[in-house]
Amino acid sequence: MEPQPTAALETVFRLESPRVIAGVARLVRDVGIAEELTQDALVAALEQWPRDGVPDNPGAWLMATARRRAVDLIRRRETYARKLAEIGRDLPAAAPPPEEPADPEDIDDDLLRLVFTACHPVLSAEARIALTLRLLGGLTTPEIARACLVPEPTVAQRIVRAKRTLARKNIDFEVPYGPDRAARLGSVLEVIYLIFNEGYAATAGDDWLRPALCEDALRLARVLSALMPKEPEVHGLTALLEFQSSRTAARTGPDGEPLLLEHQNRHRWNRLLIARGITALDHAHAATGSGAPGPYVLQAAIAACHATAHTYQETDWPRIATLYGLLAARTPSPVVELNRAVAVSKAEGPAPALALVDALAAEPALRDYHLLPSVRGDLLARLGRTAEARAEFERAASLTRNARERALLLDRAREADG
Repeated sequence: MEPQPTAALETVFRLESPRVIAGVARLVRDVGIAEELTQDALVAALEQWPRDGVPDNPGAWLMATARRRAVDLIRRRETYARKLAEIGRDLPAAAPPPEEPADPEDIDDDLLRLVFTACHPVLSAEARIALTLRLLGGLTTPEIARACLVPEPTVAQRIVRAKRTLARKNIDFEVPYGPDRAARLGSVLEVIYLIFNEGYAATAGDDWLRPALCEDALRLARVLSALMPKEPEVHGLTALLEFQSSRTAARTGPDGEPLLLEHQNRHRWNRLLIARGITALDHAHAATGSGAPGPYVLQAAIAACHATAHTYQETDWPRIATLYGLLAARTPSPVVELNRAVAVSKAEGPAPALALVDALAAEPALRDYHLLPSVRGDLLARLGRTAEARAEFERAASLTRNARERALLLDRAREADG
């Protein structure tokens, strides 16, 4: 039985809209206009599919329809430019799109161009996330608002302003070359990483996990790794997300309560995702060659230590501590130092780790970071300083905005007294 046209269209549009927008944007050189033309194709489908039936290749139908509208728009612009020229005026911006540079580094893929455009550093991090989820994730404004825990009008404004900014600053719809590519790639990877982290450990709300966000980020990382096979950090990020995603089913209990790593049932870890992570990490190492591994490759190597340990007790904590040391040297960060302290506590004991944590107490970036008192509370509890531990867990609970995590921290505060 043929699927209902509206249901089929909704599914197809979510899957195909990024490629349609990307293909049209290459013609019109404006992601905002490209999205409008893609929406026009959707409206045409809503009118024709219920009457004529769903086409055999609905994605190709949407692409062809949107591109025809793009060509019509370009022709109207050229006609207008010619008429102005006839009366002695010039309109250079109306000229046909220039030919793509014949550079050996050029990556002829519209979707990749769209990734780099949506994640352009000229936009704020919040705007990049919203625009990426809209253009590449196929999410609606209400879905993005729920994902980011902000009102729908705020998301709508972010998306509109982002598209206007890209148009106003005349941002090229292209993949940059040489040093510019490396600089821009960092922005792309950061956006995907932020989207995943918000799904993996929500900063606020009643749920600790938002699996849909993790899935969107992982899908984007996989697409990017296929499009940029020679970039080690792309494979590193993909490997990291594969490893992290493999634990999703085991990270919550029957009632949705968070389960720490040591309490997770490792039989529930997804071995297929772990295997994919190992493969992606191998690709990252191969692409790195004799060079120093980047931050995402190092984080993926840390995640691999956890993923390949059959039990919590078998975890190679000394190696993890060493990798965190390399990561801290490559990208100095108080959060990395805090994570290194956790690894040191497992490898060498709580006392040396507590000294590392106490050295971070004055860091402005960690002033309201709930994991700092949480880690300190754990170390104090292991040292038998229960009253201090309870106070640290209570402080951590007061700082988190996530209800599930707050409950976990308050339970740990009560256990410290027990």
